[in-house]
Amino acid sequence: MKYTSILNPDLVLREEFDDWAVLFDPDSGDAFALNPVGVFIVKRLDGKHSTAEIAEELAPVCVNMPPDAETFINTFIDSLIEKGYAGYPV
Repeated sequence: MKYTSILNPDLVLREEFDDWAVLFDPDSGDAFALNPVGVFIVKRLDGKHSTAEIAEELAPVCVNMPPDAETFINTFIDSLIEKGYAGYPV
């Protein structure tokens, strides 16, 4: 099974009342805004969920999910990795 990355454990995920959230790095002061889909994905970056599994879990709660959603999920995860917000399990 191919695993996704894991969220950097030093980050703080602050969820707001409108289902949006901010991913905050207390060491650098940087913040990354997340829409509800981003929050859904970030919560599954535990090293146990593959990208395909995340897409499968997202499908029932996402209206008009594109057939290539897995590609978009990978792109999003790559952007988190580039910022140092996620990485690969060791």
